[in-house]
Amino acid sequence: MASQDWFEKDFYATLGVPSDADATTIKKTYRKLARTMHPDHNVGDPKAEARFKEIGEAYAVLSDPEQRREYDAVRAMSGGGARFTAGGPGGGGAGFEDIFSAFGGAGGPGGPGGRVPFGAGGGGQPNIEDILGQMFGGGGAAPGGFGGFGSTAGPRPGADVQASTTIPFRDAVEGSTVSLSSPELGRVTARIPSGVKDGQRIRLRGKGRQGDPGSTPGDLILTVSVERHPVFGRDGDNLTVDLPVTFAEAALGATVAVPSLDGTSVKVKVAPGTPSGRVLRLKGRGVTRGGSTGDLLARVQVVVPQRLTDEAREAIEKMAAAEGDVDPRADLFERART
Repeated sequence: MASQDWFEKDFYATLGVPSDADATTIKKTYRKLARTMHPDHNVGDPKAEARFKEIGEAYAVLSDPEQRREYDAVRAMSGGGARFTAGGPGGGGAGFEDIFSAFGGAGGPGGPGGRVPFGAGGGGQPNIEDILGQMFGGGGAAPGGFGGFGSTAGPRPGADVQASTTIPFRDAVEGSTVSLSSPELGRVTARIPSGVKDGQRIRLRGKGRQGDPGSTPGDLILTVSVERHPVFGRDGDNLTVDLPVTFAEAALGATVAVPSLDGTSVKVKVAPGTPSGRVLRLKGRGVTRGGSTGDLLARVQVVVPQRLTDEAREAIEKMAAAEGDVDPRADLFERART
C-alpha cells in the first residue's frame, strides 16, 4: 500500500542509483550502504542512525517489484504538470483542489470551484487511494493493476494442495478409488487412473482449497507411491514375472502355465534347449494405459534340483558321459582374449 510521503521522497536518490537500476544493482548498493551506516559501526551517531533508517525504507520499497511499480506510478504523476503541493494564494503550484478540478470541472466533487472535503484522510490530509481511485475510474483498481489502490480484480481462486498416498501394486495397474483425510480439506475421494507409476504426480481438478465465493477451487496434486508385488514387476507398460522351469522342461521343451495379474493363467511354450534368462512374451497381458496395453514378459529360470534320487543321478551321469568333451565355456574364454 502506498504511503503519503511517497510524493515527497526520492528513494532512488536515497540509495544513489538511477531510476532504471535493476534489482541486482539495487541490492548490491543497499548492502554496501547498510554496512557503512549500520548503528554497530556508528555508535552514538544519530545522523548515521537516521541515514540507516532511510536507506532501509528505500530498499524495502524498491526491492519489492509490486511496491516499486506503485512508487514509480506515484512519482510519474507527481512529476507531471500538476504538482501535489499546497494550494491557495501564493502557492508555488497547483494544489489537491486543482487535481480534482481537472477531473470534475469547475463544479467538481465537493462543491463550487472543485473543492473537495478530505474526510477519509483525517485532519485535513488527502487520501491517496481516493485520489487515484477517481483518476483511474472511480474507486476501481488502476489500469494495468496498481496493486494496493482500490479493489482487487475479482474473487481469488482456491489454492492447490500437495498430498501423497501409497497404493497396492494391483490398484496402480488396474486403477482404484482412494479416500484421503486431511485437516485442511477433510475427507477427499480421489480416482487413481489405471497404469499410474511409482512416484507419479497426478492432478485432481477441483479437489484443493476453496477460494472466494464465486471462484473455482484449487487442485489436489497427489504423489502416488506403489507397493512392491511379491511376484510381478513392471517395465514401462509391460509386466514382468520370473518363470521357474525344470531342467528337463528347458532341455526337452514343454508347455507350462504362467500366472497373470488378474488371477488367471495362460499357457506358454518353452522351446527345447531354452536357457535360463530367456524372455517369453505374452501379448496384451500387461498394463493398460492411454488406450494401449503392454505385454507380460516371463523370464525363464532353470531350476537346478537340490537333491537327486539315485535314478536321477544315474541318468545325469549318463548324459554327462554322452556329451564327451563339450565345454560350454570355450566361447567365453575365446571372447575374453579379444
